[in-house]
Amino acid sequence: MAFSLVCEPLRPARLGALAELFRRAGSACFCQYFHFEGDKNAWLARLAFEPEQNERGLGERAELDPPRGIVALDGSEVVGWMKLEPAEELPKLYGQRIYRNLPCFGADRRGVWTIGCFLVDPARRRQGVARALVRSGVDTARAHGARALEVFPRRAEGVGAEELWTGPFPLLESEGFEIVHDQAQYPVMRRAFDTQS
Repeated sequence: MAFSLVCEPLRPARLGALAELFRRAGSACFCQYFHFEGDKNAWLARLAFEPEQNERGLGERAELDPPRGIVALDGSEVVGWMKLEPAEELPKLYGQRIYRNLPCFGADRRGVWTIGCFLVDPARRRQGVARALVRSGVDTARAHGARALEVFPRRAEGVGAEELWTGPFPLLESEGFEIVHDQAQYPVMRRAFDTQS
């Protein structure tokens, strides 16, 4: 089924429709994992018993400028989401054991932005939503002075879309992201921008 897809930075007016996407997809995280300060057990308890706190956190991030994500719209319905933040806003992501202290993060980090995760409506997968989100995210990051955009895809065969929530490797590679640290299932990719143009 064809649909009309438009991507735009997250703003408060789209928050209700974005929350509905998380509910349709059965995701109680509301993209708050990288901002949650508790341990794994506390996070699991939050998902099970207090998902409204995660939804509230997403609402708070929707108020920030520059924007903290991109939504994909079919009319007024949000059918896709991509977390997009300045890298310094995501210390929990960069502090994970598999990424901590990697040499690729040793240079000047000013102006580095990060794609944290994706969520595409299950009924709209494999229809170009993630690609549209990436392209819009590149434009948004550049418009806010980014020098580079980093992403942490999972590279694995035979896994479901839900397990590729940090992005599909082939898509990111085709959109100009290059490997800056190669590790089997969890490479680090970066797309540098020409800041002169």
